[in-house]
Amino acid sequence: MTAADMTADDRLIVALDVPNVVQGLELANRIGDAVSFYKIGLGMLTGGGFALANELKQEQGKKIFLDMKFFDIGATVENAVRGVAQYDMDFLTVHGDPYVVKAAKEGASGSQTKILAVTILTSLDRADLDGALIKEGEIRDLVQERAGNAFAAGADGIIASPQEAALIRALPEAAGKLIVTPGVRPAGAALGDQKRVATPAQAIQDGVDHIVVGRPIWQAKDPRKAALEIQGEIAKA
Repeated sequence: MTAADMTADDRLIVALDVPNVVQGLELANRIGDAVSFYKIGLGMLTGGGFALANELKQEQGKKIFLDMKFFDIGATVENAVRGVAQYDMDFLTVHGDPYVVKAAKEGASGSQTKILAVTILTSLDRADLDGALIKEGEIRDLVQERAGNAFAAGADGIIASPQEAALIRALPEAAGKLIVTPGVRPAGAALGDQKRVATPAQAIQDGVDHIVVGRPIWQAKDPRKAALEIQGEIAKA
C-alpha cells in the first residue's frame, strides 16, 4: 500500500460496475491513490470479478467489498461464504433474513470478512414491494425492522438507503455496527436506477460509515477528479 493510499478516506467505496476485469483494472489505475476501497458485484462475476478483487487486494493493497447478496438454504450460504472468506475480502453481502445471516457468520468464522445484510434494495419502492408480495408498511419501517433482525442474528453491518440510515443508527442493536449505503449521488448527479438517494455529506451526517458510488465516478470523463470531489464532500460532512 502506498503512502497516498493510507491517506485516502475509505468511507468512499467505488463500485466497479464495468463489464470485465480489464476495464475494472484500467478504471482503478485511472483513479489511483484517490480511492482505497472498491466494490465488485455480480455484474462483474463472469467477467473476472474474483481475479480483479484479488489483484486489487493483494497487489495494490486496496480494501474490497464483494457485493454477492447471497441467498439460499443455510448450508449453501455457509459453504459459499467460507469459500469467499479464505481470500480475506473485507465486506461481503448476504440477504438480511436471519437464518441467512447466521449461516454467513458461520462461514466467515475465523476470517476478517465482515458480513453485511441487505435490507431492502435501494432501487425498490413500495410498488415494487407490493408486486413481490412483501408485507404492507412504509419502506423505512420495514428497513428498520429487517436491520434490527439482522443485527440480532449477528450481522456486522447493514446495507440500506441513506434515507433510512438515521433510523437504523438509532437502534440499540446498531451500536458498533456498520451502515453502508448505495444510492448516494453527488449534488446535481443523475439518479440512474436509484429511487431512494442522498448526497455524500447528508449520508455521513445521518450516521453512515461508508458510501458506495458508481456511475458518477466511472462514467465521468475524469474518474479520479470525480472521486476526489466526492472525498471533498465527505470531508466537509
